[in-house]
Amino acid sequence: MANTLLEAFNVRVVGSGDRILVLAHGFGTDQSVWQRILPFFTPNYRIILYDLVCAGSVNPDYFDSTRYDTLDAFVDDLLNILKALGVHRCAYVGHSVSAMIGILASIRCPQLFSKLILIGASPRFLNDENYHGGFELGEIEEVFSAMEANYEAWVNGFAPVLVGADVPTAVREFSRTLFNMRPDISLFVSRTIFNSDLRGELGKVRVPCCVIQTAKDVSVPASVAEYLKTHLGGRTTVEILRTEGHLPHLTAPVLLAQVLRRALPR
Repeated sequence: MANTLLEAFNVRVVGSGDRILVLAHGFGTDQSVWQRILPFFTPNYRIILYDLVCAGSVNPDYFDSTRYDTLDAFVDDLLNILKALGVHRCAYVGHSVSAMIGILASIRCPQLFSKLILIGASPRFLNDENYHGGFELGEIEEVFSAMEANYEAWVNGFAPVLVGADVPTAVREFSRTLFNMRPDISLFVSRTIFNSDLRGELGKVRVPCCVIQTAKDVSVPASVAEYLKTHLGGRTTVEILRTEGHLPHLTAPVLLAQVLRRALPR
């Protein structure tokens, strides 16, 4: 069962050292998004990489829409992977939706995580009374309609906007992994993410956190980082990267690696 799980999610362990570091990718990417980050940490960490079940690199037969209609099943996958690898303690870096998956996993198993590093994290994307998530409901519905109508056209428009920074190689790489996703799975998971509201869970976190946010991210307003700092139950710091976009591991890997080094437990 363990081997099947590890194979299904393309789990890899690379690097050397006593400390364990989990790198978990966000929506629209796969573990390859970390390739420019890995060389900074493989000499001192055993790094666990895996693909979310929605990634184009995973057999779509593993995706069960009745199971993955909330983030809880994604949390199950992460915890089952760590159990199968015999991990008892790790630092966790999660990008975008995987930041929230890490938060939920730490609430269930706080002893597993020495630190959560949350890149481009948002507990809720929709605006609400006294909360600026960045999107109105109508805007989100327009995104879903565009994905449904012409997925290729949507990717070609969405990828450069989310990348933000003027880095053509990053746009090409993000477009590639978006195109690898089956469109219906991409749409379903987008709905799951955008309809999530995890604000009520933040106070349950007891693990120390570092929130990493770029100076300008079209999908996550700067105010969300401050919201996380205020509401996360664990001791939390915020780092603002002097770059733009939602994918700093693609657009500014050296800068991100420097901040990750500072944030990781000594």
